Amino acid sequence: MVRGAREPSARSEATRASILKNAERLFAETGFDKTRLEDIAEAVGIRRASIVYYYRDKAEVYDAVLEGVFGNFRERLDAAFKTRGTLHERIEAAIAAWVDYVGERPSFARILLREIANGTAGVDSAAAPHVLPYLPLVQAFIEDNKDQMDELRSIAPAHVAATIAGATIFFVAGLPVLVGTTAGFDPLSSEHMAAHREEVLRIARRLLREKNGD
Repeated sequence: MVRGAREPSARSEATRASILKNAERLFAETGFDKTRLEDIAEAVGIRRASIVYYYRDKAEVYDAVLEGVFGNFRERLDAAFKTRGTLHERIEAAIAAWVDYVGERPSFARILLREIANGTAGVDSAAAPHVLPYLPLVQAFIEDNKDQMDELRSIAPAHVAATIAGATIFFVAGLPVLVGTTAGFDPLSSEHMAAHREEVLRIARRLLREKNGD
């Protein structure tokens, strides 16, 4: 009896997970406007009406997808910030976590690019509520390490973050489109992602070089 009561819940969770997985892929491939609930339902293998059982509309599905991709990386970033080591080592751990995450989940980079391309300056995007939770996370890291912050160059954190994030987003989402497969170059291969991680870390070390090391 107990087993029978649990089975519908397990099926529901599996269906919900499949909805989000396929919705993430479709939103990344075609964008929010062109993706229909019918397309998601077909990819999952259910009826459109079944999606409404889990999510009221497409906007709610998209919000859940954004929470998934942003939320999962927040967990990795938090873990990287809490690793043992010097301030520089923990910052590098956070950067490596970012590159690895985007390489494993390229849909994240594509969704970000679509949000940027479709956005309007001064108007919050659908991703904005999912970006805001990163601010207290970073602020807490800075506060916890304020006694070591003087070791770093005087440079705006936003500039460093934009440089690192932009490089990886373009590498993962831009190069496959611009280069394609004709050149035999796969940016998402483990070899190229490892090389990209090392290159990004070299850039970060230059940006965050100790003051006395200039």
